[in-house]
Order: sequence, then C-alpha cells, then structure tokens
Amino acid sequence: NFQSAVVFPNKISTEQQSLMLVKRLLAVAVSCITYLRGIFPESAYGTRYMDDVCVKILREDKNCPGSTQLVKWMLGCYDALQKKYLRMIVLAVYTHPEDPQTITECYHFKFKYTHNGPLLDFSSKNNRNHSTITCADTKKASILLIRKIYVLMQNLSPLPNDVCLTMKLFYYDEVTPSDYQPPGFKEGECEGMIFEGEPMYLNVGEVPTPFHMLKVKVTTEKQRMENVDKSILKHRETNVPLQVLRVDRDDPEEKQDM
Repeated sequence: NFQSAVVFPNKISTEQQSLMLVKRLLAVAVSCITYLRGIFPESAYGTRYMDDVCVKILREDKNCPGSTQLVKWMLGCYDALQKKYLRMIVLAVYTHPEDPQTITECYHFKFKYTHNGPLLDFSSKNNRNHSTITCADTKKASILLIRKIYVLMQNLSPLPNDVCLTMKLFYYDEVTPSDYQPPGFKEGECEGMIFEGEPMYLNVGEVPTPFHMLKVKVTTEKQRMENVDKSILKHRETNVPLQVLRVDRDDPEEKQDM
C-alpha cells in the first residue's frame, strides 16, 4: 500500500531537470494507458500521486513478463531521449501474434529539439518563445495531459481479449548514428503499419518545458469512440479506404519536418 508522489521540480532551469520531468511524464502516460486499457494485471502497477491526481506506475513484476519487458523498453527510450536522438515512440496494440504490423490501436509520443536545445513551436500555429515557458505552465500542461488520457481511456470501448504490444522508435536521422539501437531494441523491418478497422486520430495534448516538448496522439478504432465526449479532444477523420498508417508520415502537422 506504499504510495509516493511523482514530484514536479520547483524550477526547470537546466536541461537535466527538464529531461527528468519528461522521463517521469512519459512513464506516467504509458503506465496510465496500459493500466486503463487492461493490458496488464493490477499487480504490475504501483500507486503514485501527481499533484492531486492518483496515477498507476508500471513496474517489473516477476509474475507478469510483459510488464517487465515494457519497463525495459522504456529504459531504452530514455537512452535515446537523453542522447537527443529520439523523434517518436509508437506503442501499438495488435491482436494476431503472428502479424504485429496489423494493429488495432496505437499511441504516438513525439519529441522535438533544436541544435542548441529544444524546439518549442511544435507546429506553425505555435509561436511560443522559450522565455515564456514557466514551471507553472509545464506543470499545468502535464496534469492536463494526464487527465485527458484518463478521460479518453475510461471512455473508450474495451480492446479485444489477448492483445499484444509492440514498440517502435523513430529517430532524427541527421544526428543519430546509423548503427545506433538502444538497449532492448533491434533494427526495424517495416516502417508502416496496417490499421485493422476504421481509424480515428486524436491529438491528446502537448507539454512544453524550457528544454523539451512532448506531444501525445492516439489512433484507435472509430467504433470505440462512441462513448467519448468529442469536445474534450481534437480529432480528425480519414477517407482513405485501405488504412495503411505511415506512422506520422501522413500527418499534415509533420509535413514541415520531412
């Protein structure tokens, strides 16, 4: 019954402080998603508080090899994030063990940097200056992001039984060594994924710090969205008949980065 806090720093004046916060926020987001989607049993989580929000944090559980594997993947993500190589994490859910490329739900965690640090304007609509990002702004955005994840996950229809997880990492090729792979990962064979059903794309939220930017998106089966209040999230639909997801390659917001 041990409970402790996911602490926000009093200030974010160094890149290391920002990195620690982004790591914690990523851990909370992935943990909340897998917990509320019923991926792992209760024993695979510990309870923490982030401000006044009760959150579940994934941990290594000897009785649940899947949770232990995901924790190891997260450590690999941290390695790539710390080196400023990591562009995006895709956590995907699939139902056929022999076909991990055909997915039924996925979560995108996107990161941006500049050569001298972070790039805060995630799209052309955002003209923020890094000097205007305060610790209070970051804390408010972080809590809002987690609250939105909670609302969305609690309102989505359940996933099919016996789902599997896969995680893909995408890098900034211009700075990442060609032979780099973080612990727990290997060279990917295919960048695209085929979506099973009709996808709905959702922008969940973004969190800026003076040194990093984290943005979270969800792609899920449209029918699972029937109970979700559409006002809580921005969404866009697609008219493409065969849903081959090029991860973020087909996202208009990303075109400027290609």
